[in-house]
Amino acid sequence: MDLNSPKQMKRERFSSLKTWAKLLPFLKPYSRIMLVVVALMLLSAAVDIAYPLLSGYAVDHFVTPRSTKGLTGFAILYFLLVVIQMLGTMFFARAALKVEMYLGRDLKKKLFTHLQTLGFSYYNTTPVGVIMARVMSDTNKIGGVFAWSLVDIFYSLAYVLGCIAVMLFLNWKLALLITSVVPVITLLTFYFQKRILAINRKVRKINAEITRHYNEGISGAKTSKTLVIEDKNSRAFAQVTENMRHTTIHAVLLNAIYVPIISFLTALAVAFVITGGGNMALTGSIGIGELTIFVNFALVIADPVQNLARTISNFISAQANIERVSDLLELEPQIQDSPEVIEKYGTSLAPKRENWEPLMGRITFEDITFRYPDGTENVLEHFNLEVPAGSTVAIVGETGAGKSTLVNLACRFFEPTEGRILIDGRDYRERSMLWLHSSIGYVLQTPHLFSGSVKENIRYGKLDATDEEIIRAAKLVNAHDFIMRMENGYDSDVGEGGGQLSTGEKQLISFARAILADPRIFVLDEATSSIDTHTEALIQNAISTLLQGRTSFLIAHRLSTIRKADMILVVRNGKIMEQGTHKELMKQGGYYAGLYNKQFEAESTEAAFR
Repeated sequence: MDLNSPKQMKRERFSSLKTWAKLLPFLKPYSRIMLVVVALMLLSAAVDIAYPLLSGYAVDHFVTPRSTKGLTGFAILYFLLVVIQMLGTMFFARAALKVEMYLGRDLKKKLFTHLQTLGFSYYNTTPVGVIMARVMSDTNKIGGVFAWSLVDIFYSLAYVLGCIAVMLFLNWKLALLITSVVPVITLLTFYFQKRILAINRKVRKINAEITRHYNEGISGAKTSKTLVIEDKNSRAFAQVTENMRHTTIHAVLLNAIYVPIISFLTALAVAFVITGGGNMALTGSIGIGELTIFVNFALVIADPVQNLARTISNFISAQANIERVSDLLELEPQIQDSPEVIEKYGTSLAPKRENWEPLMGRITFEDITFRYPDGTENVLEHFNLEVPAGSTVAIVGETGAGKSTLVNLACRFFEPTEGRILIDGRDYRERSMLWLHSSIGYVLQTPHLFSGSVKENIRYGKLDATDEEIIRAAKLVNAHDFIMRMENGYDSDVGEGGGQLSTGEKQLISFARAILADPRIFVLDEATSSIDTHTEALIQNAISTLLQGRTSFLIAHRLSTIRKADMILVVRNGKIMEQGTHKELMKQGGYYAGLYNKQFEAESTEAAFR
């Protein structure tokens, strides 16, 4: 297809209009404010057009005749116009700032709410930086464009057209002399602005790269010194800063060429007016006041033309921001409840808990075949497993073997490609995801804590928990003692991401959080790998008590911690290779037995040298 064909160009324009139309629901609540803003800017443009006219009037009535008759009224009128413009600018700035803040806020709220509905697969494949750019940078750009750029377009367009109309009305010959340079200024501005915008984007990109080097150089200073790569880091940093120098000079050169050209064209317009208008004034065709008006218009006409071109370029460039935001808002979760389920059980943001049935914890994998959404091969094929309520299933295997796949399926973070998973004998797609997730306690290998106090982080497990319940949960996992040693006890701040705590301490708090939720299903994803051996022994005793009567999945690296599991699944290359109790698998003498014996020997040797 010819990309430059009329049909293709028409389709692209229609697509662009559709992109901008996606913002209409967000703009509708502020349509009145936007109209007020536009009206104020049109008023400001009218006042700006009036100033040259007043200058001409002053020359004809006060300067040339050397008279002060009517000067008081003129001064009052001029003062009123200044006050009107000042008040208009104040109200405009206030209203435009409201539009910018409110529109940006609404988009951020909508995006944040939508992000809560997206599944694990989205977060597995999308970098955090990309998400943050959508939520913060793109929404800020959209808010700014509609609050300021759109209004600037109305102002500049109204001002330029108004100036031309007034000049044509006063003297069409002089008007043509001035407006002859306007198309040239417009074309040059569009030409240079396109290139200046591109080079500025490159500068911002390089600046982000410099920031990355700074960040890695500081945060990874110890690693750099131990690897003795300081010289390599310096060369890489020198290269990127040299790139910044070269690109910045390019941007400065473009501006250095563009600004004098526009100044020259402005001076040329003034020269045209003075030459043509001066000859007319000598012959008596026009007065000195009228000539003054045209000189003033010639001096200022370039600014709104440049501003209009710059603003239109900025406005058009915002389409990319709108596309990124709308694409995210239109992204459908790969896993979502059916309309019938939502009708009965509600959504994750508006649940109907009164309709939730109690969850006992019996999980059935029924002829399951599973392939990851972005994968090409089946991870599981015709897999069947019955997990009785209250039983413990341990999953072991090498790193990357696919141990988390079964847990992700059981928790409905992913859904089977074929087959069914039953919870208490019923397909879990017939019930709300929130119903299931509310009954799951998940402790990860690398726990995440939210900014705030220790108490607040534990309370996330149960938002209406009392202080006594929080303390009891902490004591169950042996976290109480180290919490009380902190400066403010349970009110101590954990820092961003739990940065004030050690990895083991963060893990204990995540245990307490999961326990506080009192879930029917427990998932421990190598949850004790970050805890020292002594603390692990203490917490294992607590876990064995806590898991009684609950269905639990243990993804384990240390095989000594899962010997009491009701069922052990051995995963290799994404397949279930062995299945049974610890005793049964040891008797088989297969992969599990060999792995266990190696670990036992290693742990025995380590203990002997302590």
